[in-house]
Amino acid sequence: MIADNLHTVEQEIQESCALVSRNPEDVTLVAVTKSVDSSAAEELVRLGVTNLAENRVDKLLEKKENLSQYSDISWHLIGNLQRRKVKSIINHVDYFHALDSLRLAQEIQKRAAHKINCFIEVNISGEESKHGISPEELLSFVYELEDLTNVHIVGLMTMAPFDADDETIRSIFASLKKLQEKICSLKLNYAPCTELSMGMSQDFPLAIIEGATYIRVGTALFKKG
Repeated sequence: MIADNLHTVEQEIQESCALVSRNPEDVTLVAVTKSVDSSAAEELVRLGVTNLAENRVDKLLEKKENLSQYSDISWHLIGNLQRRKVKSIINHVDYFHALDSLRLAQEIQKRAAHKINCFIEVNISGEESKHGISPEELLSFVYELEDLTNVHIVGLMTMAPFDADDETIRSIFASLKKLQEKICSLKLNYAPCTELSMGMSQDFPLAIIEGATYIRVGTALFKKG
């Protein structure tokens, strides 16, 4: 089942890339394993998926321990991170997708033993239920991070409304792409901002068309039937 689902997702990635003449190798599939146990995650790893994501600290630590024999896994924390939990998790992740405040960045700086690859979460849609920096505040926020040597801004992240139409979703993703290009053009050593983390099971083909380099897919990989 998982192998079939992975094949379908990989086909969709290739088809979406072909529509806009992108190389599928430029899109990293991040498997969101929050709804499955370690054995299901391990099945994906054996099928060649090496980027795994969790949205909870305890679940990421648990799966990382259970899959410790696989040294090539990159671990992604994609959920909101409370400052009090930074100490226990930050040195166990390769990518953090939800940096959304200066105080959180300062806590990461304090607790990290090395540079942490971070995506700044941007609330493009303006939904009150979503975390993230507003587009208007993004540039000043990036400059505030300059002295935090352990916070490495690899890119931006956003989520589209779950029930939005395709036009709205593409507009949100396109807006994030413009912001990413703006930050990237500044050529800041601490914030190269070359990556875009956007697109989930229901909308990753649209995200790829608009420039996503990391897609966070869970349901589509683990659905049954």
